[in-house]
Amino acid sequence: MKRNKDIKVLLVDDEAAFVDTLAQRLKMRELNVKTVYDGEQALARLKSEEPDVMVLDLKMPGLQGMDVLREVRKTYPKMQVIILTGHGTEKDEEEARRLGGFDFLRKPADIETLVGKISEAYAEKLERMMTAIAFAEEGEFDTAKKIIKEEE
Repeated sequence: MKRNKDIKVLLVDDEAAFVDTLAQRLKMRELNVKTVYDGEQALARLKSEEPDVMVLDLKMPGLQGMDVLREVRKTYPKMQVIILTGHGTEKDEEEARRLGGFDFLRKPADIETLVGKISEAYAEKLERMMTAIAFAEEGEFDTAKKIIKEEE
């Protein structure tokens, strides 16, 4: 199992003071954390650096979190996305899960709960990748691709 510092996390939230403080708290727990402040910045960052886990706010100016989640699922199917929002409804949670979000947390989330969810998301990603590799090694390339794309 990898150590926390090996888990690459991208925090996406328009509340700069909140996200910067959260980043520092996660870095204290040895997570490898980067921050951006809106949906457009998030998608631009993904073109140069793909995190293992994205922690994503829903309500932001410009590109909303749900739109970012839709794009991530299409373009970066291996990435795990945890929604962390202060404005989410049950309908939002249902939609995020339908779109393939790993989890849905409401602000203020307990830091240890968030770290646990990040670790769980990373472990699930690793397990899925190992399963896909096993199928690929057996020549089952279509099955491996479906596992990676999470059986759309």
